[in-house]
Amino acid sequence: MRLLTVNVVEELIPGPKRTGWTAIDKRPQGGRVRVGELGLAGDSVCDVENHGGLDQAVYAYSEEDARWWSEQLGREIPSGLFGENLRTEGIDLTNALIGEVWRIGDEVEVQVRAPRIPCITFQHRMGIPGWVKWFHQAQRPGLYFKVLRTGTIAAGDEMTVVSRPEHEVTVGVMFEAQDSAKMQGMLDSGVDLMVECREIAERVAARPVSKPGSTPSSTQ
Repeated sequence: MRLLTVNVVEELIPGPKRTGWTAIDKRPQGGRVRVGELGLAGDSVCDVENHGGLDQAVYAYSEEDARWWSEQLGREIPSGLFGENLRTEGIDLTNALIGEVWRIGDEVEVQVRAPRIPCITFQHRMGIPGWVKWFHQAQRPGLYFKVLRTGTIAAGDEMTVVSRPEHEVTVGVMFEAQDSAKMQGMLDSGVDLMVECREIAERVAARPVSKPGSTPSSTQ
C-alpha cells in the first residue's frame, strides 16, 4: 500500500454560481509536503461550511477506483481530478473501517472518518449531467481522514494500517447507511465519530428491524 501522489490546490477556479470559487483543482506535488491538523500545506478550502475542518482534513481516492471510472467514462482520470489530496494504490478504501488508523510514511498518522458525499461542485467539475447520482450509485466514494499525528508525506511513501476498531461499518456501509445492526455495533464499540456520522448511525440504528418472512403492514 503506497501513495502515488500528494495533491494540493493549483488555483481557485469558478464553481457553480451559488457557491462561487472552488479549490477542487488539485495537482501532484514534488518532494515532501507537510501535513497539519487541517490538511496539507499549500492546500485551501473555499466552501468552509461544507468542506474541510479537522474531520475532513485530507481526502483520499484510490488508483484502482480511478481506473474503473476511466473505463466507464472513456477518459483518463488524472490524479487530483476528483479533488483528492492523496491518490493511493494497493488498498481498498471502500472497505476501510470508520475509525481505522493509518500511518503514512514515517511520521504521519491519520484516522478514517467518513466517505466523500458528492456535491454540485463536484458535478460542475466533471461537467457530466447527473454525476452526483452516478457517483453515489457506483459506491466508490473515497474517504476523508482526520490527522492524528502531523509530519511530512511524499509520493511513494508506504501506508500501513496501525489499528482497526471493533465494529463492521466500512466506508461503503457508511456511504449507503442502510444497515441498522452494523450501525448499532459501531455506536456500541465506543469508536470516536464525527458528529455527522454519529447522527446518521443513531438514526439508522433506531429503525425497526423486520423479521425474516414478515411483510410491512399497510394502512388504508
